[in-house]
Amino acid sequence: MIGVIGAGAFGTALAVVQAAAGRATLLWGRDPAAVAEIETHRENRARLPGVPLPEPLRITADLARLAGAEILLLAVPAQATGGFLAAHGGELPDVPLVLCAKGIGAATLRLQTEIAAAASPGHALAALTGPGFAGEIARDLPTALTLACGDATRGRALQAALAAPRLRLYLTDDVTGAELGGALKNVVAIACGMVEGAGLGHSARAALMTRGFAEMSRLAVALGGRSETLAGLSGLGDLSLTCNSPQSRNFTLGRALGAGAARPGGTVEGVATARAACRLAEGRGVELPISAAVAGVLEGELTIAGAMEALLSRPLREE
Repeated sequence: MIGVIGAGAFGTALAVVQAAAGRATLLWGRDPAAVAEIETHRENRARLPGVPLPEPLRITADLARLAGAEILLLAVPAQATGGFLAAHGGELPDVPLVLCAKGIGAATLRLQTEIAAAASPGHALAALTGPGFAGEIARDLPTALTLACGDATRGRALQAALAAPRLRLYLTDDVTGAELGGALKNVVAIACGMVEGAGLGHSARAALMTRGFAEMSRLAVALGGRSETLAGLSGLGDLSLTCNSPQSRNFTLGRALGAGAARPGGTVEGVATARAACRLAEGRGVELPISAAVAGVLEGELTIAGAMEALLSRPLREE
């Protein structure tokens, strides 16, 4: 059985695709009332409307029912990973745990697998990341993601167990690079949304994407990741997706800020990651001017115009 923890849009989508592939799948949600509503309608109307749940998929608010799982996918928000595992890690079966959120811990400056290793030691860990919107995955549209696992043998087993006809998984042992790509692209997506909302044009967005990718690569390499990992699905691929689509919550938030509109609701992982990335970079002498500008706008220290001025007034340099 595949256990999916977190009945948000992405967790539900992962559960749907696993069940549709004919695997016994159990989706856990923390709110019993919401779980009952999903089970009654066989649809997550609040988070993933219009997607019927396949028959093999079961829903529960009882963590004890995950005892029979052979693999667990953890799809709670990135900033909630540590708290969830500290509270409930001991209740989970000792099976591989795949981290599906994309973000750097705001308090710990740790990646998701690092948070899991500290909060719930003993689990074999992997990370699932890359360019995939929940709605498209759930509707069986072709998607390719990165599965990062430091143990090659275990990684191949997880790859075979979780891949589906239209969900292609590419394996890497560069967990650091893959996780940083997924986390940092959210910050660049907020910046690109700001450019869109402020009406600064496609050329400015292309420049931000390109220089943002350079920032992502610099920090990943400084932290032990590989540049070629960032050039793959978990870095450049995810960056391309989230910097150009209103389906991205990070892009949508940036666009609202750029237009002077109210912030949209919902979890936006890039908000906490922007400042966390800057703190990580400071400790290693890495410059992240775009991330710093985004953090400044989010924290009210900079206006959009001030952020653009700060970026454009930087000393000229070679690419």
